[in-house]
Amino acid sequence: QVQLVESGGGLLQAGGSLRLSCAASGRTFSRYVMGWFRQAPGKQREFVAAISRSGGSTYYADSVNGRFTISRDNAKNTVLLQMNSLKPEDTAVYYCAAGRLASTSPNYYDYWGQGTQVTVSS
Repeated sequence: QVQLVESGGGLLQAGGSLRLSCAASGRTFSRYVMGWFRQAPGKQREFVAAISRSGGSTYYADSVNGRFTISRDNAKNTVLLQMNSLKPEDTAVYYCAAGRLASTSPNYYDYWGQGTQVTVSS
């Protein structure tokens, strides 16, 4: 089993940058694909980014491609989401997830963190 804890959320103005971190417990971190999802009020949870077990492959939603970067450090059991050029529409609770497949569907992720709030003002 994997426990995930996100950190790094906050309030900032449009155009700014923020880095989210997800710390994982357990010795099996490298066995999991890692993903970031987000959920805005009144909306469904949506895919943001995913990274393969080795970190060699990354995947992004069209809405964040070119602005966000996902990375992982298997030695430190950590996955990061660097977010640049933030927009008000990026405002959401961001969730870290561990799963079996680098999918855009949350159904393929078995473990979830509690979420961290990101608010971008215009």
